[in-house]
Amino acid sequence: MSEKTGSRGEIFVVDDDPAVRDTLSMVLSAGGYQVICFADGAALLSIARSRTPSCILLDVHIPGKSGLDILRELHGEDYPAPIFMISGQGDIAMAVSAIKNGALDFIEKPFRGSEIVTRLNEAIDAYARRKSGSTSNVQSLHFPGREPLTRREREVLEQFTKGASNKEAGRQLGISPRTIEDHRANIMKKLGARNAADLVRIVMTASRNA
Repeated sequence: MSEKTGSRGEIFVVDDDPAVRDTLSMVLSAGGYQVICFADGAALLSIARSRTPSCILLDVHIPGKSGLDILRELHGEDYPAPIFMISGQGDIAMAVSAIKNGALDFIEKPFRGSEIVTRLNEAIDAYARRKSGSTSNVQSLHFPGREPLTRREREVLEQFTKGASNKEAGRQLGISPRTIEDHRANIMKKLGARNAADLVRIVMTASRNA
């Protein structure tokens, strides 16, 4: 485990590749963060349960339990900081599965350092905004017989009901437009919506009935 000083808060990095850990540590430290690196998930769990960082970067493929297992143990959706999955080109399906289990977004390898710092800044700022803001209006809506939406799906749905595009919703929530699309597909499937207009109609009807 290595540690470097910074001022924007701590970021936990979990990756079994020393080169990846060194690169992320260097880039994120330069971005003003304190970086704490772990080579496996067990080491992360022992600290992450008692200490909340600004953000966690968690590789999908790590020794022992996978990144997805660790995400489940941390209860990603309810963990008090955004969690990003790091994945290779062939891991996108797994990364999408991670998002369903509460990861905020995923970052593909190989990555560019400057882009990561920008994405994490946006995600951490958006997360802080949402925590200090009011709870989602969509939260209390009842969709009879439908599979319940996750908290993040409700946040995405609320953005759509305000007329936000994928890009605008992503900027507001600190996640990529592609991940917004994945959330929207899940939401439409859960609510039985055929298209975007149908989705808004379902939500508006539920709002009136609530």
